[in-house]
Amino acid sequence: MRVWHGLDEVGPDYGPSVVTIGNFDGVHRGHQEVLAHARARAEQLGGLPVVALTFNPHPMAVLRPDKAPATISEPEERAQLLCDAGADAVLILPFDKETSNWSPQEFIDRVLVGTLHVKAVVVGENFRFGHKAAGHVDTLVEAGAAAGFEVEGLALRGEDQPWSSTYIRELIAAGDVEQVAAALGRPLRVVGTVIEGDKRGRELGYPTANIPAESGSAIPLDGVYAGWLRVLEPAPGTPAYGEAFPAAISVGSNPTFDGIDRRVESYVLDRDDLELYGSRVAVDFVARLRGSQIRFDTIEALLVQMKTDVDQARQLLTGGTTPGTGD
Repeated sequence: MRVWHGLDEVGPDYGPSVVTIGNFDGVHRGHQEVLAHARARAEQLGGLPVVALTFNPHPMAVLRPDKAPATISEPEERAQLLCDAGADAVLILPFDKETSNWSPQEFIDRVLVGTLHVKAVVVGENFRFGHKAAGHVDTLVEAGAAAGFEVEGLALRGEDQPWSSTYIRELIAAGDVEQVAAALGRPLRVVGTVIEGDKRGRELGYPTANIPAESGSAIPLDGVYAGWLRVLEPAPGTPAYGEAFPAAISVGSNPTFDGIDRRVESYVLDRDDLELYGSRVAVDFVARLRGSQIRFDTIEALLVQMKTDVDQARQLLTGGTTPGTGD
């Protein structure tokens, strides 16, 4: 996988290429169709490389920080997803005030023609670019006729409505992780580094791997979910677990204990031997088990509910089988 973090990292002799452009947040099924179309066009043009061009941060974070959308996928994860969907290389273009002032023609000249030596551009039909979003698909078509590249604008279809990152963020905010998975083509993933919590889960018999619900990231609505935990980068001195572990996942601030900080807490089913502090982990959400977190009057009532949650998660994820029992 080749990833560039600016125009200066692209070699002067790179190209010709087929380019697709967008924020690509989440790399949902609409984005995947665009990548597949770009891949097919690249093959028709003699096996040219496909470059996915995306931006960091999201342009709204620079132009209207108060309106910046929550992030579904971080740049490096997004790059991997784009390559999985058919890109040969990803150009993550830093977006700042200077970049925002480029006219559509300047963007075309600097990036598409001058750096990537583009032969074809494939984008969503609603793609906009350049200062004050003045450029659109017709702008690209006109420029392509002069510079010698072709342009295709594709509709981002969906079953009930067009796929879009905005639509997926709405589903995440509502906790509808099953519909999120349908739109993404894979489960929603939240990535973070495991921190030390209050260790109450360990005391109660349900030790959890806690990651902060970071501001600006798309985190599901408070509640309890079933899903999978996978270690991406083990901390020094910890085992390099490669498998995905079934987990019961709590999102919220733990109201029974007057918690304040919002967290994603994952209890790996039937395991109390995993030391994950400092490890970078991925939490994949499969289904919502129940709604907003409840403040319980007693520890006993909390434990009864936790057992119910864990049993439901086990049934959903493993068919009810407890590891090592055969039941």
